[in-house]
Amino acid sequence: MGKLDELYASLAASGFGSAVIAWSGRLAIALMILLVGWWLARRISGGVQRVLTRGGADPLLGSFLRNVVFVVLFVLVIVGALDRAGVPTASLLAALGAAGLAIGLALQGSLSNLAAGVLLMVFRPFRVGQYVEVAGVAGTVQEVSLMHTRLLSPDNRVIVLPNSKVAGDAIVNHSACGTRRIDLVIGIGYGDDLARAIELVRELLAEDRRVLSEPAADVAVSQLGETSVQLAVRPWVNTTDAWGVQTSVLRAIKERFDAEGIRISPVPREVMVLREGAPPA
Repeated sequence: MGKLDELYASLAASGFGSAVIAWSGRLAIALMILLVGWWLARRISGGVQRVLTRGGADPLLGSFLRNVVFVVLFVLVIVGALDRAGVPTASLLAALGAAGLAIGLALQGSLSNLAAGVLLMVFRPFRVGQYVEVAGVAGTVQEVSLMHTRLLSPDNRVIVLPNSKVAGDAIVNHSACGTRRIDLVIGIGYGDDLARAIELVRELLAEDRRVLSEPAADVAVSQLGETSVQLAVRPWVNTTDAWGVQTSVLRAIKERFDAEGIRISPVPREVMVLREGAPPA
């Protein structure tokens, strides 16, 4: 017991006990900061997701931003806890910054797709199930993720586009509006009855219940070609009926014109024939 008493006395004289008590106090406070900070980070990030969901944001976007907010807040909590425990944080922050810069440079393309994916989910130029044209391809939107957009083409091919390409190109959304106009061009001969041809086309459009009465369909002469008079036929239909109406109207016009003796002339096209070795005009 004498030796233990001597050891305690020497430790007390050196201030070791006070140091242990002080360090234990700092450690306890640091652990408390971690626990409370973790709880607050979860609450705040969850609140961000709930606000986005109530605002009609994409669920995937809400989940992504929730995770981002949580990670950022908890990293700050960890740095604060380490600083309270007496650990130097300046070098740690510098190392984290350098690592973040290196990762950003290495994943530049992926981060570009990620940022574009967030923008697509925020501004929503199209939704799943809509038919769009983008980056030179067309199809029905199947999925919009943070990194890519997936389309299904009319011939049943899956097209996967990086979001940076989608967000950086012109987007044509054929399904954004409930109605759309069909643009057809029909050519008839100069010797045919123009008024009768226009009347027949109007009758055919009136007979098709899928053609909308408002806005009214437009049937008029659009151009006088070299070999034909070109009629512009522009009915309005519901977007889902566009393709079906176009094919049926074209067929009905052909059959009705044949029955009435009106000749359908091809729309003229300019064809250039170059001799071998001749430079183009």
